[in-house]
Amino acid sequence: MSGHRPPTADSADSATDVVRWAAFSCVLVPVVLVWYGSSLAGAAGTALGLAAVTAVCRVLLRQSERGAARLLAEEHAPHRGRRHRTGTGSHRGGRHTGGNSPVA
Repeated sequence: MSGHRPPTADSADSATDVVRWAAFSCVLVPVVLVWYGSSLAGAAGTALGLAAVTAVCRVLLRQSERGAARLLAEEHAPHRGRRHRTGTGSHRGGRHTGGNSPVA
């Protein structure tokens, strides 16, 4: 297969390639439909439907790429030790009493 490119670091923006082909088909399919006798209104409706699907797929691909980049960044980020953790579940010394009991 001479048309297939293996995934490399240079082809990181593969979503752009997919969207370009989808946009091409949004133009090509209605032309073919009109060529083979479909109505102009039907071909226009098909073009609008394909454009809507292409737009949604583009949004989902971009979101997926951002999520993958975020996961990759988290994998390469240094992990903090147990003592440096902060947040709602951390305990910061002192006495911890249970529930509603008053502290004297």
